[in-house]
Amino acid sequence: MAVYLPMEWPAEVRPPGSEDFEASAVSWLMDVLPPDYRRHLVLRRYPAALASVARHYALASVEGARRSYRNARVELGVSLPPHAVDGVHAALKKEGFALAATARAVELVERAIRGETFAPKL
Repeated sequence: MAVYLPMEWPAEVRPPGSEDFEASAVSWLMDVLPPDYRRHLVLRRYPAALASVARHYALASVEGARRSYRNARVELGVSLPPHAVDGVHAALKKEGFALAATARAVELVERAIRGETFAPKL
């Protein structure tokens, strides 16, 4: 029987219930976090804890990008020309979308680690 996965499911993570699901989820979640988190064996041992930490980190990254976007003109306008500030805005917008997609994917993986199953929405 095929497992339904939402569109935002990360390609690097095997479907829930598959043999490699947990290992692939842990590996991908570790990649979401800064490298120093790999030193903490408790996070590898308890994937639900790792997913929770990764969710908070991803959401904070999204908020940081949004705050940077909102404040760029005020903070950088005195030291950068207008076209450079526009470039910073464009970069933050692009990265913000990517960070938001990662945050949604982390949430899905966390839900699956906790045993939730997914069904298509009508």
